[in-house]
Amino acid sequence: MRIGYLECFAGISGDMLLGAMIDAGVAPELLQQTTTALNLGANLVLDSVDRSGISARKVRVIVNGHDADAPHSHVHSHDHEHDHHHHDHPHSHDHEPVADHTHHHGRNLPTIREILGNAPLPAEARALALRTFELLGEAEAAIHNMPLDQVHFHEVGAVDAIVDITCAAVGLTSLKIDRWYSSPVNVGSGFVDCAHGHFPVPAPATASLLRGIPTYSEGPSMELVTPTGAAILRALGCDFTRPTAAFEHIGYGAGSRNPARFPNVLRISVGESVSVVPDTIARETVTILECAIDDLSPQIIAHALQLALEHGALDAMAASVVMKKGRIGTLLTILCRPSDAPRFEELLFRETSTLGVRTRTEQRRTLERAHVTVATPYGKIRIKTAALDGTITHAQPEYEDCQARALEHRVPLKHVINEALHAWKQHQDAAAHAPDTVTNNPEAAIRE
Repeated sequence: MRIGYLECFAGISGDMLLGAMIDAGVAPELLQQTTTALNLGANLVLDSVDRSGISARKVRVIVNGHDADAPHSHVHSHDHEHDHHHHDHPHSHDHEPVADHTHHHGRNLPTIREILGNAPLPAEARALALRTFELLGEAEAAIHNMPLDQVHFHEVGAVDAIVDITCAAVGLTSLKIDRWYSSPVNVGSGFVDCAHGHFPVPAPATASLLRGIPTYSEGPSMELVTPTGAAILRALGCDFTRPTAAFEHIGYGAGSRNPARFPNVLRISVGESVSVVPDTIARETVTILECAIDDLSPQIIAHALQLALEHGALDAMAASVVMKKGRIGTLLTILCRPSDAPRFEELLFRETSTLGVRTRTEQRRTLERAHVTVATPYGKIRIKTAALDGTITHAQPEYEDCQARALEHRVPLKHVINEALHAWKQHQDAAAHAPDTVTNNPEAAIRE
């Protein structure tokens, strides 16, 4: 399996990603052609630079003859967050006076969709770019409490942001990666001036996009992750673990600043995954959300857990705990995919009385699962099975099916469960004698 690994020890931004891709083998001509195809009056300039002794590629977006990476600050005439060029200014209390002028190149998402729709882009790249823009828009919409398509802000609207994201999408998809991995993300530290005020790093939109992604803060006081970089990470659906792989291509993309003894680069590695020990048990990264409550009705707690499951949580649990001052409480735990963590976090705040939610990322290993449907004297019932190396180790009748048949026939639930297991065992015996005619297909497994 071909994999890509992003090492964000100095954060990530759109221009750093473009430079790293080119250094790893993506043809510069491909990105130049993509920039021209957008028809926005932009072109790319590629340089080789030194970042704390590391040779890296630097990509600059030139818009109508002006370098979009040139240091400058903006105060906008609207209330939406602007694009923070990666490492263009130190984030401390020592800022120079901010220039006050108005942008006229802000665009909303419908306009972005039209631009991408008119450009001759590969379908996979267009989809990745659109997903990235939508994630940026959703972050802004949540911050400003407004509909997605009404968000009108500089981060998505600026020509350099459009070029960065679209070229990144084209370059990333050209690598034909089956699965993307990323290290935990260094977000930097200090403060940044934006339209929302003087905010600690990461800026509001970036912080929203990084929810559920493992982060840390290290190095000089500066902004290391831009909203564009965070949105691309999320759009790629990265697995935030270090892969076991034989890397063939390694590239370094440079940020704009060159602080002492801090290599301000993004590293991308491309190669083939390697299995050191044969392992057939599936692995996946999951997010765990927890909160402890001691002042809520059990019925409301049950309702919140049921809502979580109905909205796609992988699991939802409640356990009795002893809280401070000897109070008996309930620990709620939701297991979900990292990309779904923000909405389940919001669900816990909305549906329960918790004042805080703890979030962590963990690895989960799961057996291969499947369903077969068997016929019993009470009707058809699904059996959920789990297998290890192709051998079924667990079989359990689905509770909802058994409950419905028990109520329908007015018989004890335990009788229906026993009949379902008996029917499944007969099905397994038949499979052992006729392996070519009995399958795990639910319809094929029905005993009429």
